[in-house]
Amino acid sequence: MVLPLVKLGTLAVKTLSKPIANRLKKEAGNYPKFRLFIINIAQVAGGVLIFEVQRSARSESRKEEARKQELQALKDKEADLAREVEDLKQKIIEVESLARGRGLTGILNLKQGMVSESSKPVAAV
Repeated sequence: MVLPLVKLGTLAVKTLSKPIANRLKKEAGNYPKFRLFIINIAQVAGGVLIFEVQRSARSESRKEEARKQELQALKDKEADLAREVEDLKQKIIEVESLARGRGLTGILNLKQGMVSESSKPVAAV
């Protein structure tokens, strides 16, 4: 709904501005002071336009830099997590190799030995 209204408004502005622009050109040709006035207005408008374009470009540049920094932070975090996963994999491999070296009964005996030793009453001296 809004888009057709915007298009219609733009068309109306263009249609109304053409006769006004033609009249201004004609009057500027007839009156030198008026011509200088119109030229000065156009120069100021051009300066404002250039300023706005530069301001917008700086703003976009800052936004792009912030996006790059955020992306780099995510990449760094991903690399840290990948290193952590690799460290954990290495620890799992070490534990598995120790478990294979002792055998399943060695691990169970070790655990039972710890439990039985801790549950023994301490002799009074």
